[in-house]
Amino acid sequence: MHNPKINIIKTEVLSKQKFILKKITYDYTKEDTTVEQQTREIYYRGNGAVILLYNITHKTIILTRQFRLPTYLNGNTSGMLIEACAGMLDEDNPIDCIRRETEEETGYRLSSVKKVFQSYMSPGAVTEILHFFIGEYQSEMKVSEGGGLAEEHENIEVLEYPFNEAYQMITSGEITDAKTIMLLQYAKINLPL
Repeated sequence: MHNPKINIIKTEVLSKQKFILKKITYDYTKEDTTVEQQTREIYYRGNGAVILLYNITHKTIILTRQFRLPTYLNGNTSGMLIEACAGMLDEDNPIDCIRRETEEETGYRLSSVKKVFQSYMSPGAVTEILHFFIGEYQSEMKVSEGGGLAEEHENIEVLEYPFNEAYQMITSGEITDAKTIMLLQYAKINLPL
């Protein structure tokens, strides 16, 4: 990782709780060769994975609903958010992570998943790369009720929607989560739902 236009001057750790927040001061050489010093706060939260579970036969998908404090603090009056199943990689590779998260959150044990793309979700301030997956589910794959892990303070509701209804929830404002919208758009274009 070396860009000759970037020279890191100073790195300060502002917070080191579950994740790390750093203040980075750097010189940026512009196209006209002038150097501009810039400072950014960068949140190192690790990488994650997300999946859209779908059933071609019934034309349904599985989503989750849970309380998200940042959305509550920024205008979501209930704080509840409808999302695709997702989680942090921790020490896993993306495929193992999403299989684990799918079973923990939704109760479905998938036999196969397919990575469809990856994306930086908020590149101006967060280092996270999110790996996007799809996976087909059948009723016989359900091994538990899901809901997340108590030790992670998860209280997740598992939702099954007809695909077209869920897709319309983007327009109605009921689904406002970016990763979920991206996967619903992918499914609209690429899956026979």
